[in-house]
Amino acid sequence: MRDKVSSPAREFWERFTTNRFATAGLVVIAVLFLLSLAAAAVTPYSPDTIDAWHVLLPPSTAHWFGTDELGRDVFTRVVYGARVSLKVGFVAVGIAVVVGTVVGLFAGFYGGWIDSVLMRIVDIMLCFPTFFLILAVIAMLEPSIWYIMVIIGLTGWMGVARLVRAEVLSLKSRDFILAARVLGASDLRIIFRHVLPNALSPVLVSATLGVAGAILTESALSFLGIGVQPPTPSWGNILTSGKDYIEFAWWLSLFPGLAILVTVLSYNLVGEGIRDALDPRRR
Repeated sequence: MRDKVSSPAREFWERFTTNRFATAGLVVIAVLFLLSLAAAAVTPYSPDTIDAWHVLLPPSTAHWFGTDELGRDVFTRVVYGARVSLKVGFVAVGIAVVVGTVVGLFAGFYGGWIDSVLMRIVDIMLCFPTFFLILAVIAMLEPSIWYIMVIIGLTGWMGVARLVRAEVLSLKSRDFILAARVLGASDLRIIFRHVLPNALSPVLVSATLGVAGAILTESALSFLGIGVQPPTPSWGNILTSGKDYIEFAWWLSLFPGLAILVTVLSYNLVGEGIRDALDPRRR
């Protein structure tokens, strides 16, 4: 019995690991998590300690990524910045997935005027450019990482809602749903016990790709100076400080830029790997 229960997970993992790029992306993400969790043990420096005697030093054995204009170790700040980026990505996507899944479930399951109203709200939200909507909201509030996470989540749920609604529309007429109705199951029980587990595949893929998008958005906001505020290290605000010294201190822009590139690419590769592993046509 245990083998039968675990066989879908084992099959998924076997199909996922056949994709070498997706596996490599997963390894990179796991390394980033470990580095961010053990940041204090990885580097002997503090991300905020100013050292006027070691300003703008190039990469060396003492400072792997060099130092910035205040003498702070860039490698340390990049590692600590991973905490901020990963936190923003997961919390923002978590909010988007919860809101989008609930909206998609009720819109697809009940249909009629409920579907029309909820989908018109989705259409209205999609009319606004997400990044400029975030800029407008943050401009009225004080810059805060918590505001950023909530705003990114509340402006990124529309795609999840559409995916879940499409899945529910194809599921609600299946035999197992009709059997649950005949047995007297309530609508909420059918939605969350029978429909939701079978509609999670596209949500998982969308959430993985959404983390990459949230990290890019947070980095862009921090680069513009309205995201994570110094001295808290973020990949975006490290890039901001590096742009003024790019002619002779290239490492200030190179290493945080590479961190963003590798992280976003890894999440995209993992998302595509999950999509391919869950696609029944590829089995």
